[in-house]
Amino acid sequence: MILALTNATLACPVGGVTTGNLLVRDGAIVATGIVDIPADAEIVDCGGKTIAPGIVDLGVAKVDRAAFRAGGIVRIGLMPDQSPVLDDPGIVQRAALIGKPDLWIHPIAAATRGLAGHDLAEMAICLSAGAKAVGTGRHWIADSGVMRRVLAYARDLDVTVVTHAEDGGLTAGAVATEGETATRLGLPAAPAVAEALAIARDLMLAEDTGARLHIRQVTTAAGFDLIRAAKRRGVAVTCGITPAHLHLSEIAVSDFRSFALLSPPLRAESDRRAALAAIADGTIDVLCSGHEPRGPEEKRLPFTDATSGMAGAETLLPLALMLVRDEHLTLQRLFALLACNPARVLGLDTGTLEVSKPADLMLFDGQAPWQIVGDSFAAEAGNTPFDGLPVQGRVLRLWKGGREVR
Repeated sequence: MILALTNATLACPVGGVTTGNLLVRDGAIVATGIVDIPADAEIVDCGGKTIAPGIVDLGVAKVDRAAFRAGGIVRIGLMPDQSPVLDDPGIVQRAALIGKPDLWIHPIAAATRGLAGHDLAEMAICLSAGAKAVGTGRHWIADSGVMRRVLAYARDLDVTVVTHAEDGGLTAGAVATEGETATRLGLPAAPAVAEALAIARDLMLAEDTGARLHIRQVTTAAGFDLIRAAKRRGVAVTCGITPAHLHLSEIAVSDFRSFALLSPPLRAESDRRAALAAIADGTIDVLCSGHEPRGPEEKRLPFTDATSGMAGAETLLPLALMLVRDEHLTLQRLFALLACNPARVLGLDTGTLEVSKPADLMLFDGQAPWQIVGDSFAAEAGNTPFDGLPVQGRVLRLWKGGREVR
């Protein structure tokens, strides 16, 4: 099986942005640039459009194949907060297999049994069953002794710990960030420092144990400052963010619109600007969708009764391309954030257009205009805080291991 993608703009996180052809044989990239096309190759003329690595979406809440196909996502890091929780090798193995061949699911196994934050889960057995990381799910482990044992065990297993950074003692019952908006609307709120407190503790424990730590979403200026300082000291830490926290502030909840109810909650405008600066200076390593489709039974409720989460898979690429157009980052670095870096966090040798890498490829038109309309999503639900926003950037075709995903 030979596939030749011709007349393309090639956006590689390692090789930069070039033009030329890309040749795939038996599911792997075998040549890029000026390439002789074999006579028996299937030829796809890209018409100058962009070929990039398929997106590796780290930390999704639900398997949603149609949404991932529409969004150019070929691999996902699945959160442990499933039903049942991903704390058993049989459950982990099933989760790892159900998406193939079109979608590869890389489970993030629960760090503690039932994600209760008390007893360590059987991490080693779950890793042998297909898990690629261990995590705390949507919650923070309050017991520092338990968290230290999780990190020490993960270090011995040579696997990354994926954490949620909010001190639960401060955020319990809160649906917004403390500030003028929450006060004016009368919403139960938590101080933004809840994030920095959780990050500071976990960074100190990671530094003490020598473990690899990935903080799934960092959203405050204080949090970014802590991450920067830790990286300078040599702590093995990475962090991520969603487009929502880059493009929206707490003002988006002013009309009690539950589609803007997220976890972590939207922050102050100063924190949003700090997030853009952290994207630009390399503090943020991963850009993820935070995909969590929620139907009307969970979202069409009073703000304080609604469930947090957004359907983000189909809007990840166009919202990310806005960062390139606004010159916060280059197209090359964008795909490091979307593919190469999340793959590294999960220990996967993919996410670039280098020769010998898996042919997980996305063809997209970065100029194609469209309007985000949640009701027309391919996703299981259309709960997007960006409903009605005009954007540019559409996925045209998608390949997983050289095989087209339809």
